[in-house]
Amino acid sequence: MPHCIIEHSSTINGQQLNQQVFLGAMESQLFSPTGEDIKVRSLAYQHYQTGEVKEDFVHVSVRILSGRNESVKAMLSKSILDQLLALSLSNASLTVEIIDIETSSYSKALV
Repeated sequence: MPHCIIEHSSTINGQQLNQQVFLGAMESQLFSPTGEDIKVRSLAYQHYQTGEVKEDFVHVSVRILSGRNESVKAMLSKSILDQLLALSLSNASLTVEIIDIETSSYSKALV
């Protein structure tokens, strides 16, 4: 069920990022074994600032239903980060955060 939202500098291939984040979510074994419930999308930025020197960046926000403990969230974050590291990018900041979706306010419909 995770919603994986990737924000990244436009110099990095978004399709590759989508695939690596998907693999990281799959390897966590927290979701459907077929991956059908994993949603990944990316936004490339041309205009951004990273301190004094403009460097590439990738930031992944993973939104999951609340209820998982901190060690599970840390494992998911590391699994995704490990897949990003496999891209062998250089001079880039890679970050992953896990965000709880409150089940009481979450709505979903398949149409």
